[in-house]
This record gives sequence, structure tokens and C-alpha cells, in this order.
Amino acid sequence: MQDNSAIIEILLPLALAVIMVSLGLSLTPADFRRIFVVPKGVSIGLANLLLISPLLAFLVADLYGLAPALAVGLVLLGASPGGTTANLLTHLARGDVALSVTMTALSSIAAVATVPFYLDLAIDRFDAQGVTGDVSMLGVVARVFLITIVPLAIGMAIRGRKTDWVIRNEEKVKRIAIVAFVLVVIAAVASEWDLLRDNFADVALAALTLNVLAMSLSFTIARLAKLENRQATAIAMELGVHNGTLAITVGATIATALTVPAAVYSAFMFITAGLFARFMYQRNVAAHPPATGAPAAS
Repeated sequence: MQDNSAIIEILLPLALAVIMVSLGLSLTPADFRRIFVVPKGVSIGLANLLLISPLLAFLVADLYGLAPALAVGLVLLGASPGGTTANLLTHLARGDVALSVTMTALSSIAAVATVPFYLDLAIDRFDAQGVTGDVSMLGVVARVFLITIVPLAIGMAIRGRKTDWVIRNEEKVKRIAIVAFVLVVIAAVASEWDLLRDNFADVALAALTLNVLAMSLSFTIARLAKLENRQATAIAMELGVHNGTLAITVGATIATALTVPAAVYSAFMFITAGLFARFMYQRNVAAHPPATGAPAAS
């Protein structure tokens, strides 16, 4: 139990801080202004991410009849913002990277309000008070702020002052962030191995269903809204590749059982998103052949 306590109190927040700083290093003020420059893609993407994804999590948790703590954990994952891995996979799929980065940045900031909001709704909906204990939403807001906004701002400040250094080391920092993410998932699985083993079938099917539904529905909505494939690719990736570390970190500070859905989902999302990236790569390249040295278009 002491080892689990150390993971919860020190290692998880530290790993998430590394990931959020790495995201901040990739951001500039232009990423936040893009919502006014190209509002349609950003607005549709954020509506999918902040509204449809959490509601799908509620639906899937009900559909599979998950235990209260697991249901709340699935909603917590569904309400979490997009992750930096979504930006990388969008790049590999030749999607709209600028749109992906913008959605990740804005949803990470919005998480200060949306994550506690949906967490509170889920606790009430699934009658999980007896499992999670007396949860202080003010405390959750404070934790989300400290582990997302603060390191994000630090990363942006470093980029603003050490731009050349950041550009030279950006890929190295991303690799460190991915390693931190993998370690968090492994730690979460190890700390709740008994619960995971007993509920793996239900949690795995629910996580996979949420992942596929979210990516498919968000891509379809984007295309119906007349967005091009590259933008629809970015939006689908954001819905499929959440910041699982945030869900695990917040969940672990409330009840470690809440971390199980995010840990299982994080294992599946690389497979499904990777297959989607491979499929969309050919279509996006055919529609927009890369020009040597040209930046990704928005």
C-alpha cells in the first residue's frame, strides 16, 4: 500500500507534469488564436470532445452495466482532454496537425471545468458515493488546475524564452513524454491488478466500444459538417486518443479503482488509432500531396 501511495502522491502527478510541459513546449499563442481564424473546425472538434465523448462514456457504461467505480472511471476517461499522442498520430496520418494541437491545448484548459463537472455527474448517476467517498469538487478543480494549466504554462514560457533550444529538442521531449505515459499506464495496471483481472472482460469491451464509437461518430460528424478529410482525421484522433494520464492521476487521488478503465483504454487506443492513421494516411496524401519543406495546412 505504501508503494501505491507513492505512485498516487508523487509519480503520477510528476509524470503528468512532464507530459503537460511537453505539450506546452509545442504551443504558441497562435494555437489559441486559431479558434477565431478557423472557427468551424475547432468548434466542431471541441463540441465532439467536450460533449459527445463524455456522453458516449455514460451510454457505454450503462450498456455494459459496469460496477459504479468502473462506470465513473470510464466517464472520467471520456471527459479527459486529447493527449499529445493524438497530435503525433494525426501527423503520421497526414491529418491537420495545427487543428489537433489547438484542440488538445483548448481542451486541456477546459478540463479544469469539464472533468470535475462530468465526474460529479457520474458519481450521482451511478450512485458511486459509497465507492469514492466524500469527493470535494473544489479539490478536484484545484488538482486539475495544478497538474494541467500550471505545467502547460511553464512549457509555453520555456518555448517563448528558449525557442531555438525547444525546436532542437522537441522530438526528444516528446519521446520522454511518451515513456512517462507508458510508465503511468503500467503503474496503474499493477496497482489495481486484482480488480483489473476480475473485471477485464467487461472493462475491455466497454473501453473498446467507447474508443471505436467516439472515433467513428466524430469523424462522421466532421465530414457531414463539410470538413475535409485532414480535419476530420484530427478530430477523430482527439476523440480516440485521450490524455489517459490525466484520468489516471485524478482517479487515483479519489479511488484507485477509477484508474482501471483509463489504463485499459490506453492500451487499446494505440491499436485502433494506429490502424486508423494507417488507413487515413493514403487518403490524405492522395488529396494533399506533401510539398517539400511546406508546413501542414490548417
